[in-house]
Amino acid sequence: MKTDLTGTAAFGVAGNFTGHLEQAGEASDFKNMKVEDATAPKAIFPTYIPGAKKGVPEFLSVFPFDPETILYPADQKKLQIEPECAVIFEAEWDGTTLKSLKAVAFGASNDCSIRREGAKKISLKKNWGMCSKGFSAHAIPLSSFDENSVINDYRIASFLVRDGKVYPYGEDSAVKDYSYIYGRLMNWMLDKFNNQQDEGPAENINAYLNAAGRPERILVSIGATRYTEFGETNFLTYGDHSVVVLYPASEYSSDEIEKMVLENDLEKEDISYLDQVVCE
Repeated sequence: MKTDLTGTAAFGVAGNFTGHLEQAGEASDFKNMKVEDATAPKAIFPTYIPGAKKGVPEFLSVFPFDPETILYPADQKKLQIEPECAVIFEAEWDGTTLKSLKAVAFGASNDCSIRREGAKKISLKKNWGMCSKGFSAHAIPLSSFDENSVINDYRIASFLVRDGKVYPYGEDSAVKDYSYIYGRLMNWMLDKFNNQQDEGPAENINAYLNAAGRPERILVSIGATRYTEFGETNFLTYGDHSVVVLYPASEYSSDEIEKMVLENDLEKEDISYLDQVVCE
């Protein structure tokens, strides 16, 4: 399933895998934010708001997604892959309120991030212009978003390919092992889309969505996995390949996926992947 995201509002979920924020050095950003429980995600942040008008930061109107390229920000040095599962939802509105979300597809996402100290909002680390993020050119259709749907069999793997060598970058993780997933995640997202306030690193995203004319489709990258030791300590540089793979665990092993990355053999109907080269 091919997708055109140019009219789709895009967001990410912060802190949906225990330990990721600590590895990324961002846990302290959320120390004053109240959460429902210790495992709850911290916030939803915007990465792209199409047709943004008054009240929305101008940089969020720049389309940041590309399935093949990451353009390195010239003034930054610490750039990391954020391997995620992203879900495309159809949005139903009731006036200014987001009433419901219906999952229609999912795919591999690189919510690539600058480790920018002192950034007041999460979004300032996410969209630095064209080709700053990635979503797979091959999304997998969804008829439902629950433990009985196809997504429940999928795992997230990620790799940095440098000088012909493949390095596991994020921990190979099951989609079903997100802290919040399926109905629990949907309810949490609806609350945040409608009620999240502009405080700390979070933003009032309901105001953004209404300023953009209440988009009919919303893409959410539902959380980055924990890093391997290599991923936590190695940042992207020119010529690197950032690879994120969503694959069904019933069909492939993690070792098979790593071999397929090395052999550039990921073009499978049941695999959603990104292979982005880092360019100046």
